[in-house]
Amino acid sequence: MTAPRRVIPNAVPHLAGNEWKYIKECLDTNWVSSAGPFVDRFEREVAQYVGVPHAVATVNGTAAIHVALLGAGVTAGDEVLVPTFTFVATANAVAYCGAHPVFLDCEETSWGLDPVRVAEFLDGECEVKGGQVVNQRSGRTVRAMLPVHLYGHPCDLDPLLMLARRYPMAVVEDSAEALGARYRGRAVGADGLAGCLSFNGNKIITTGAGGMVLARDEAMATRVRRLTTQARGDALEFIHDEIGFNYRLSNLHAALGVAQLEQIDGFVEDKRATAAFYAGALGRLDGVAPFVEAAWARSTYWMASILLDENRCRDVRALIRDLNAAGIQARPLWRPLHLQPAFQRAQAGPVPVAERLHARGLSLPCSVGITPEERQDVVDAVVQRLS
Repeated sequence: MTAPRRVIPNAVPHLAGNEWKYIKECLDTNWVSSAGPFVDRFEREVAQYVGVPHAVATVNGTAAIHVALLGAGVTAGDEVLVPTFTFVATANAVAYCGAHPVFLDCEETSWGLDPVRVAEFLDGECEVKGGQVVNQRSGRTVRAMLPVHLYGHPCDLDPLLMLARRYPMAVVEDSAEALGARYRGRAVGADGLAGCLSFNGNKIITTGAGGMVLARDEAMATRVRRLTTQARGDALEFIHDEIGFNYRLSNLHAALGVAQLEQIDGFVEDKRATAAFYAGALGRLDGVAPFVEAAWARSTYWMASILLDENRCRDVRALIRDLNAAGIQARPLWRPLHLQPAFQRAQAGPVPVAERLHARGLSLPCSVGITPEERQDVVDAVVQRLS
């Protein structure tokens, strides 16, 4: 009988703390739905960890972005500035509002929304009328900017915040991939009107499925919480004066999140160690460029990624398929959103950086708990195929 092939997964949960204990407490006390002490505790402890006064748990990260945009005033017919190099959920949340994403390029250092490209778009294609930013090509109001802290690395946020003050619009941070990262010493997700987190199964901490909206402004947090609970306006009567959403996180999921959050510092260090190992082992090769943090950032390295030039690897997709066939779960970088069929009619600026990253990049196995031997096996497999 043939032995099963060993697989080194790309990123899987690491359940090594109080997860069983806290979930059993939910079962023992019968608090399993969207009410329960772990929901309040999870919100409170994540808010304290990031350094904001308010946090609202949601059923997933996409829901968090959706209600955050609604809370920021985004309505049907508005536009939102979005980096094209991100997961599709970022733009989907814009579409849920009935709004339109405008896709702009990323920059080389952080792979996040490029402040230079944003400035060029605003200066060259927009004007401020009556306190609102208007896209002269479409005639629509540009209501918000949605920078993404990608792959655990902060985007260069300060120049974007300055632009949002000069061209008045809300800034909602998509921090779904970057809990624990720091930008110029500040926790990501705490500088915009709202920050949004994801706790999907492969994130730095997981609730199985879940998300969260972070806010400094109490009115913003109140508005978001109301939207996530079907916009119920009376504590006793079932009165709803606007369309709301059933976006509440369950006590079971929150219990898992509390246990995971207790371990986050170790998780981050483990991710950073994996990225450092790959950078040291693969960065010595000609034509291989590991994604490393900027001098002004502390990355969680949610994904440990590399770029390969054409002389080193002609067909990156073939390499990814070959690694996966050998049990090394590599994955391509995000497909730019302007190339997605669902958003083919959206306005997009020149995006050469995003297209190059997508064409030449891949992410390597980086689960919390990956062993030193598995890291070496990943490196050996990549080197063998690039030789």
